[in-house]
Amino acid sequence: MWSSFRCKLNRDRVKEPCQESLDSAPADTTAKEQRYMSGQYFFEYLVVVSLKKSKEGAYEPQITYQFPKRDGMVRFQREEEEKTLKAITLFCFPEGISWAPLTEYHSETFSFVLTEIDGSRRNGYCRRLLPHGNGARPPEAFCIISRLACFGLFSKIFDEVEKRHQISMAMIYPFMQSLREAPFPAPGNTVKIKSFIPDKGTEIISLTRPLDSWLEHVDFRTLFRCLTNEEVVLVFAAAVMERRIVFIAVELSTLSQVIHAVAALLYPFTWQHTFISIVPEILIDVVMAPTPYLLGVQKRLMEQVTDQTDLLVVDLSEDRKDTFLVHIGDENSLLPPKLQDEILQALRNRKEKATVEELNRVVSEAFLPFFVRTVGHFALYVTRNSSGQPGVFQSRAFYKAIKSKTTRHFVKKFLQTQMFDLFIQEVEQQPASPQQGIFHKKIVEYQEQKRKEKANRH
Repeated sequence: MWSSFRCKLNRDRVKEPCQESLDSAPADTTAKEQRYMSGQYFFEYLVVVSLKKSKEGAYEPQITYQFPKRDGMVRFQREEEEKTLKAITLFCFPEGISWAPLTEYHSETFSFVLTEIDGSRRNGYCRRLLPHGNGARPPEAFCIISRLACFGLFSKIFDEVEKRHQISMAMIYPFMQSLREAPFPAPGNTVKIKSFIPDKGTEIISLTRPLDSWLEHVDFRTLFRCLTNEEVVLVFAAAVMERRIVFIAVELSTLSQVIHAVAALLYPFTWQHTFISIVPEILIDVVMAPTPYLLGVQKRLMEQVTDQTDLLVVDLSEDRKDTFLVHIGDENSLLPPKLQDEILQALRNRKEKATVEELNRVVSEAFLPFFVRTVGHFALYVTRNSSGQPGVFQSRAFYKAIKSKTTRHFVKKFLQTQMFDLFIQEVEQQPASPQQGIFHKKIVEYQEQKRKEKANRH
């Protein structure tokens, strides 16, 4: 997907951005660069994307500020960075050139994913707001690129960046420099950043990482505000079967939060196909791709989506008449009925005004047991020999061991998905030592529950 995106970027006549020079940061040492590549830095760089008026009178997004400046790159590295920066401008302003000066603009924060040719992913966090000044003016975007997925943490960082921007752009540099040099905290831990602000003195900024690291990029509140429990389960069913799904909304923040939330429902599995939380207008043709995808599309482009078939189009708008604008029709029969009812029963435990942590716990207790009950016995069907060779998954014996006919029918189809295939490939490559993580913990809890039920029957 990213490679085809790059081809479009190269054909596009986008002017080279005029970048504002900063006080140059000290050159990164080899050790620091290795530390970043290992994911230990908070971020790769911060950019400001501004809308500049072209000779033709249209507003084009251009990068006007970058920290840190990447010096000393060889030619191919420089070319790769230029392509990435052009992509960033499109994702920060996916509406294209249809902008006009504004006197009021509601600030919004959203995220996107940049997928490289080798499959590696970088996260883009963006906050759009109206720059300071008088009269009508176009909005601008602050964007942070990081290999780390933690939306809540970067939203707080944007609050600090915005606070310093109100004083001077020069105030952003020392804060971001301190942040870049700070170690990224382990799940549940806090890192403290010292930062000086004129008239206020030195501030201590605490950044805490959520304890459940697999949910740290997710806020389920928007998903359940936009959809009913039953609608969420139908979307989950389509995602589990790796179908083409498009979400429609007016606000960019709604699109990015919902699409990341849906992907998180698949844990411990990972969506392996095209994933674009906000599709830039120039890339709208991606909806015609025959392969699975999760896409977020702004409502003004809805007509270019709803003429497609064999997909699920979900309208998240508050004023919608129907939630599912396009659907195949079998979404309600994809999951085993008993297990689908169990998910819905668990979701009814969520409170109307639950905190992020409370909602995360309810959602986890609703969807994770589904995979425990359907495929949680996978480790018993990976055969290994004593020579240290990779294990071999016995798929036929695996699904034949399932007693429920409806569950066995579902699992037989689920085994054909790419998300399960890659999951089991990783299991085969791992040593036979005890597995760790929340999924394994839930498997153990479920097996213990079944043993107790069996003992009570006897």
